[in-house]
Parts: sequence; structure tokens; C-alpha cells
Amino acid sequence: MGPAVHEAGIGEHQPLVDGRVVLISVLSIALAVFAACVADLLLRLIYLITNFSFYGRFSADFADPTTQHVGLFVIAIPVIGGIIVGLMARYGSEGIRGHGIPEAMEQVLVRQSKIPARLTFLKPLSAAVAIGTGGPFGAEGPIIATGGAMGSLIGQILKTTAAERKTLLAAGAAAGMAATFGSPVSAVLLAIELLLFEFRPRSFIPVALASSTAAGMRFLFNMTYPVFAMPVLHHAADLSLAVYIAVGAIVGVASVFVTEAVYLVEDAFDLLPIHWMWWPAIGAVAVGVIGYFAPHTLGVGYDNIAQAISNSLTLKAMAMLCILKFVSWAIALGSGTSGGTLAPLFTIGSTLGALLGIAAAKLMPHLGIDPRVAALVGMAALFAGASRALLASVVFAFETTLQPLGLLPLLGGCTAAYFVSCALMPTTIMTKKIARRGVRVPAEYVADFLDQVLVGEVAPREIICLNADQTLEEVRRWIDSSAPGSTHQGFPVVDQDKRLMGVLTRRTLLNSANPGDKKLRDFITRPPVSISADATLRMAADQMVNFDIGRLPVVDADAPQTVIGIITRSDLLRAHRRRLTEVTQAERSIHLARFRPNHRKTRDVEETASTPKG
Repeated sequence: MGPAVHEAGIGEHQPLVDGRVVLISVLSIALAVFAACVADLLLRLIYLITNFSFYGRFSADFADPTTQHVGLFVIAIPVIGGIIVGLMARYGSEGIRGHGIPEAMEQVLVRQSKIPARLTFLKPLSAAVAIGTGGPFGAEGPIIATGGAMGSLIGQILKTTAAERKTLLAAGAAAGMAATFGSPVSAVLLAIELLLFEFRPRSFIPVALASSTAAGMRFLFNMTYPVFAMPVLHHAADLSLAVYIAVGAIVGVASVFVTEAVYLVEDAFDLLPIHWMWWPAIGAVAVGVIGYFAPHTLGVGYDNIAQAISNSLTLKAMAMLCILKFVSWAIALGSGTSGGTLAPLFTIGSTLGALLGIAAAKLMPHLGIDPRVAALVGMAALFAGASRALLASVVFAFETTLQPLGLLPLLGGCTAAYFVSCALMPTTIMTKKIARRGVRVPAEYVADFLDQVLVGEVAPREIICLNADQTLEEVRRWIDSSAPGSTHQGFPVVDQDKRLMGVLTRRTLLNSANPGDKKLRDFITRPPVSISADATLRMAADQMVNFDIGRLPVVDADAPQTVIGIITRSDLLRAHRRRLTEVTQAERSIHLARFRPNHRKTRDVEETASTPKG
């Protein structure tokens, strides 16, 4: 007898973790150390370029382009940076264009998580040039993309599977975000919601270890403070909580507008009659002009976010920052330069939320609305609506402010924004670009139905087995007699002790080239492939695909050589049809229940109209 289920290597229940998970986890921890160092180096490189561009000095110390005094030259500096980025994209790699996350998603979905090695170096370098010369982006996007590229590169060098490369890519990306913001939990959630498209121990454990390691490395660099520090918040009252949820819904509408505006600008650049290499320089003209009149729109602008959620900006300053930062960022990103989306979205969302909170506080002073909470909700809600990373957005706002009393309004506001975004927009700011290329991005993560049904529940128990010592001619006469079961397309073959030897198809049995005097055992050319009754339909489907067969003998779990049934591809489809039928019937019941009162009301009106008066 050939291999049973456990020997075939697929039919058994796979362990949640094994030696490969340990290996990937160790690699993820090492990758996190690298990502944390890259985050620190990239920030220093941005400061170096900012110092040189706006202050004429060679230093890697903190530098803010908003405090420069270069006059009209502030318009030329972003343009020069745009030219350099365009040249790097043209002659280095076109993959450096954009903010990196959509490209990483595309690599995961259609290219087995294989990112070209050169992007590991070109992406952070191009982003440093774009941001250091005044680009209105955050450093987190390029850091996330670089960490993911490094994870993919390690996976390619070590000959890992596509699933393991995806885990390493997500681990590197999560480590980059955790190292930048000190937000390990939200980094893991972001990886799950935007890159892994799954939640299972084999991928979750390495990503979580990488994220926590990178956050710990950030502490080694003496960055223990919250990125967006704000005053202590108070409990949200009942009615004020409703206002914060309404703020989230309005910001959700804004997230749709922001997403569509960015791609509208991108489409406009596609119409230009010049090579795309020059587009970043053209977009940088708008960055420079806006930066001349509103310097706070230049650069990363993390301080803008902190001031917005602390309500330390004037009403006019917040309105100008919200509008002008959006215009500058949308044009720059749409031009195809290198930069991130998180920080600009947080800036726009926090200022918009603060404006809505101030307006609500003036209209309803008795509710005790706190504009700072509204700003915090706006910051997270805009990202939740634009990216649909709901849980990551909520936890991120908490981790970067360390304000636990903001969690309740954050959850309500971000969920409202998420709801509005799902209702009004089929794609997101992360997925629209790759969706246009024909890539379908999963939007719902549900348990596999086939993994919830056991083979024994579906496989027919009435099975006809052939004896290995029968001759082919005897079986042919039985088939010609049209006896019950003789029309099956495949038959398990057993020996005298009823032990499975293999499966013969109807085609083999009726093939005229096969001599009729030979016994059935002579036509069994390979060991049997079977499935245990307590295995799942997913395991059965995997068996069929891996061994290129259409039917599987079902064996007793306690006696793996004893055939108790057989399962075919049609049985898998019937089981799936049962699920669809249950869903359809449930939807039909809801539909009928919804309209039944109207029908009853109409019938009552008709009966009243047909009843003779007095």
C-alpha cells in the first residue's frame, strides 16, 4: 500500500507553528533592528538635506524648513528636489514613485512579495531628497516601504515560500512604522489590514515580534516621548460623544474627497505632453509657491499635528493649514514624486477635526465639547476613511498621544468615517491605483467555509469498491450490466483484506488498449492518495490540487487503510452551494420581512375600499 494521509503531507491538520515559524520570527527580529536603524538614518538624512537646502550648512541635526528665510528661493528648492527625484525614477527605478504602500500591496497580491532589491536603497534616498527639499510628506511612508522591501529581499535570498516572504515584508513594514512613531500595536494592525490580508499565528507572531523589537530600538535612541504630545483629556459626556461620532462621519466624507482629488490630480498629470520624469518638478512648483505664503506646509510637519490636537493654533492658522497642506500634498503626490501619506492625512484630519470641534462647541456650549478630542478624532478618522485601516487608526492615535480617555470617541468617530467611506467609495487611497491595473484587493477577511466542514459530513457513505484480484473483463461486464453504482467515474480498489490499494477511473477500465485478462492490481501505477474523515474540505481540496486528481477515497481516522467513503470535486461544490443557499434564504427572509408590513397595509386598504358603506 502507498502513503496514507499523513505520508502524503497535506491531509493532516497542520500545526499552528513549527520550525519555519521560529526561523521567520528570528529573521523578523533582525529585520526590525535594521528597520529601526534605517528610520533613524533616514530622519538624519532628511535633516542633512534640509540643512543644506534651506540653511546652507552641512549638519544632520534637526532642521525645520518652516523657519528658513530664503525668500523667493523657497520656490526653487522643491523644484530642484523634484528634478532629482525624477531622474532617480527614470534611471534608477520607477518603483520609487508614490508613497510605497500600494506598490507593496501589489507585490504581495500578484508578484509573490518579490520587491526589486534596488528599491531598498533608492526609495529612502529619493524620499529624503523630496522631503528634505520641502516636500509636504512624512518620513513614515518611505520607512515602511523600505522595511518591507528589505524583508522581501531577505526572503528572496533565503529561498522562502511566497507566504513566508509576505510575512517578512509585512514584518519589515510594521517595524518601520513602529520605529518611526513608537506605535507597535497599530503597526501590527496596519500590517494585517493592508499587507497580510490574513490573521493567523504563522504570520502574526513574526510581525508582532518585529514591531515590538523596532519600538524597543526606538527607546534606545532616547525617543521615549509620545510623538504627538497633548494635554490630558477628560471623559467624553454622552451627547458630546455623539458629536465626536458626527465629526468622524463628516471627516469620512472628507476622506472620500481627498482620495478622489489625489487621483484626479494624478490623471491630470497623465495628460501632460511631457515625460513623467519632469512631473515631480512641475508639482514642486505648487509646493514652493504655497510654501512661500504658508511655510508650515513644507516638510514633515509633525509639530503641526501636535499643535492641532493641543488646540494651540488660531482658527485662521488651522483653516489655512488644512486647506493649503491638502492642496500642496495632493499636487505633489499626484505628480508621482516620492513621499508618504500618513503625516499629511493626519495634518489635514486633525485641523479639520479641530475646526469642526470649535464650531460645535460654539453652537452647543452646554455639551462640553473639547476641540482637542475632535482634532484627535479627525486625525485618525481621515486615515481610517481613506485607507480603511480602522483598528490601526484607532490604536495609532492612542499610542502616539498616550491618552486612554480618547479611545472611546476615537472608536466611534473612526467607525463612522469607515462606514461613510465604505458606502461612498469602492476603493481606497491605498488600493485605487492598483485596482486600475486590474488587481483585486481583498476587502473582507472571513473564515474559509471549506475549512469549517469535515470530510465525513459530506462524503457519501455508500461506496462501491473493486477487488484487486478481479480481471478487467469481469469489471467491464459489470459496467455493461448497468448495475447500481456502475456509472461512477472512479472506483477504489482494495485487496483481500479490504485495504486500499489505489483508485482506477472509468476511462482506464474501459480503455480497449488494456487487455481484459489482466487483474486490476496490474493497472495501479501509483500509491493511493486518501483523506481522513476528520479532515476538512479545505484539506481535501488541497489534496486534489496537489495530486491532480478529481476524487479521494475517505478512510477511517483510526484505521487509515480502511475505505469508508469517497469524495469528489462535485461534493466540494455541493457543500459550497449549501452555504450559498443558506445565505440566499436568509437574505430572502429578511427581504420578505421588510416588505410584508407594506403588503399587509395595502391589503387592509383594499379590503376597506371594497367594504360597502353603512
